[in-house]
Amino acid sequence: MSRIVSRGAGVVSGMLGGAVAGVVFKQVWKLFAGTEEAPQATSDEYGWGEVLAAAAIQGAIFGVVKAAIDRSATRSVHRAIGG
Repeated sequence: MSRIVSRGAGVVSGMLGGAVAGVVFKQVWKLFAGTEEAPQATSDEYGWGEVLAAAAIQGAIFGVVKAAIDRSATRSVHRAIGG
């Protein structure tokens, strides 16, 4: 039973983490780059440097947010089910 609860919490926290990370990234990009949208890898408007910088920042933010949410969810599930 605890496995099912843990997996369900993992799915929900993953979706929540992705959504939160996307919002955080947009705000960080807007603050530092001064533009609404980050460069897309397939866009010809931006150079390699801009595209790779955006990808690196997005990846770092996603990783930190996901780890924080996963850790919090795991600890909450363990406390709730006594594991």
